[in-house]
Amino acid sequence: MPALNVEYTEKELAALRAAAAAAGMSLKAYVHDASLRDQQRRAFVASATRFYDEHVAEFDAAFPDEAPRPRAAAA
Repeated sequence: MPALNVEYTEKELAALRAAAAAAGMSLKAYVHDASLRDQQRRAFVASATRFYDEHVAEFDAAFPDEAPRPRAAAA
């Protein structure tokens, strides 16, 4: 299985060890899961943004009182 060697300062590594211990995980599992969570979060946000952009008109029509008001042009 491919592996990755990541360098940390002593302070960074101590913080990661503490976070892993608090989560009841090994350091290796904690860092692995954290890196995947960030990638998954980014994919989710991109998908949610696309969904919103594709359906904003439908939401605005269904809930007109909740639709954002257009901003007035600056004078």
